[in-house]
Amino acid sequence: MMAVAVRSKVKRRHAGGRIGYAPWPLLVYGMPWASVAIASLTPLLPIITSAPLVPPLALLMLIAWRQLRPGLLPIWAGLPLGMWNDLFSGQPLGCAILLFSLTMIALELIEMRLLWRGFLQEWIIASTIAIAYLALGAVIANPADLGAVMVLGPQVLLTLLAYPIVNRLVGILDRIRVLKLRRIA
Repeated sequence: MMAVAVRSKVKRRHAGGRIGYAPWPLLVYGMPWASVAIASLTPLLPIITSAPLVPPLALLMLIAWRQLRPGLLPIWAGLPLGMWNDLFSGQPLGCAILLFSLTMIALELIEMRLLWRGFLQEWIIASTIAIAYLALGAVIANPADLGAVMVLGPQVLLTLLAYPIVNRLVGILDRIRVLKLRRIA
């Protein structure tokens, strides 16, 4: 009787490990690309402020995917994702292409140096990259006015607070990404 109860708990816990089923390749490889592309649409939200306030969610999503699954997004992914982000961000064309590509290169170098990391280290890495992204984006958008960097305080604070939420969302999307939904013949 005891063995039957244990087996039923194991079956319920591992319901995603069904024999004869596999994850959809479109979800496996497309989920990171689609989530970053959808996060790039946040500048279209009807938020009206006198200073920048919305965190760069596409960049945070890109960093979170790269830190969670390093081999899933190739190092050149910064180019197309940055180009897509430039279409909606309001920055000069090429700004996000450059900064997303530099982000991917920096994350690759960090990945080679630090083999074992905890969440606090990942948060510090993501925060450093996001602050540099915001500052460089402000300078590239308006090189004559360096005072534009001074008004980034609330946006930087919200970016630092948004990263754990984005990281958790990427973890949930990663679990959805590998669900075994397709029947193998």
